[in-house]
Amino acid sequence: MTDTAPTGRPRIPRDKANEYAESAAQARRDFVREQTGVQLKHTGSYSFDPAETQGNCEHFTGVAQVPLGIAGPVLVNGEHAKGEFYVPMATAEGTLVASYNRGMRLTRESGGITVTVADDAIQRAPVFAFDNAQTAKQFGAWVIDNMGPIREAAESTTSIGKLRNIEHYAAARFLYLRFNYSTGDAAGQNMCGKATHAACQWILANTPFAVERFSLSGNMDTDKKPSQINFLHSRGKRVIAECTIPDKLMREIMGIDCKSLYRRRIMSMTGAFMAGSMNNGAHAANGITATFIATGQDAANVAESCVGAAVGELTDDGSYYFSITLPSLICASYGGGTGLPSQRECLEMMDCYGKGKARKLAEIIGATVLAGEMSLAAAVATGDWVTSHEQYGRNR
Repeated sequence: MTDTAPTGRPRIPRDKANEYAESAAQARRDFVREQTGVQLKHTGSYSFDPAETQGNCEHFTGVAQVPLGIAGPVLVNGEHAKGEFYVPMATAEGTLVASYNRGMRLTRESGGITVTVADDAIQRAPVFAFDNAQTAKQFGAWVIDNMGPIREAAESTTSIGKLRNIEHYAAARFLYLRFNYSTGDAAGQNMCGKATHAACQWILANTPFAVERFSLSGNMDTDKKPSQINFLHSRGKRVIAECTIPDKLMREIMGIDCKSLYRRRIMSMTGAFMAGSMNNGAHAANGITATFIATGQDAANVAESCVGAAVGELTDDGSYYFSITLPSLICASYGGGTGLPSQRECLEMMDCYGKGKARKLAEIIGATVLAGEMSLAAAVATGDWVTSHEQYGRNR
């Protein structure tokens, strides 16, 4: 018999003794069948122990199986990723894997993609309210003078997180403090939230200034939202990928010459500027989302990770230099969903699972994004964009 809540609504089954047992998952699938008439046949088919999802998913019921394709190899000339890599991409969009694969061929035959991780930090931004702006300013000076004990309080909560610095932003009688942390190979949002909470508790207990109100998040970290501040100051990893394509290869593989592609690039950049877009490229979110799902990243971080600045130039010899800067790419090689069985396998095929591999993964994702930008830009310019979707992407 189905249990009911005080409101009279049926409760989703739970097993307090072993919430992640297969029997608990089966009970929830049975519950769905009773309530909706739908049999979760495919959702209930998986190869791992449900216990492995503890800490990743509540009310575990089954799996959402997303098709997985492999693109590559992509040739990466990075500081952490060196060589050729086959990239797992989880997607339900036809043509996506084929397009990235084509871009990887072009860049590979051109000598590869150079990738740099220019910065790496994650933030939490609490806000403090005072009686007036002068008190807020004085409080800010006090925070600077007490960075030692504030850092000690923050880092007491984590074995790998390090408080780099605190940015100050004043508005009205509020002071926003943007804490910047290095977080090793973890994405780090929860880590820095816990550390900042401890730091703020020390601040509230020791500051000589009367704090009227306080919030652990003043929304200036813009967690899982695109923002100008993260475009400029970075959030997660600031990844810059670049390559130079000879005109001969561009013609042979993409069917367009470099000069024509560059001219179209100017038009698309202007359109992005007019629209106020946070990315003047083509479709960074496609490659980031597909790799994020495949490798167990927090998919909601695509919202900020896909922000980007794409730059195209013609070189003196008629080649096409192209780069894309991703200022807020948040990815991890350890923790979170990276340890789930399928996701771990996908990370392992790129040798990106575990400690010391997060920047390597970021470089591979950056290279993947660039390959996809080149492919789609050429497809739009030549008219292959529509015909490719007709051939590979139609629902049948």
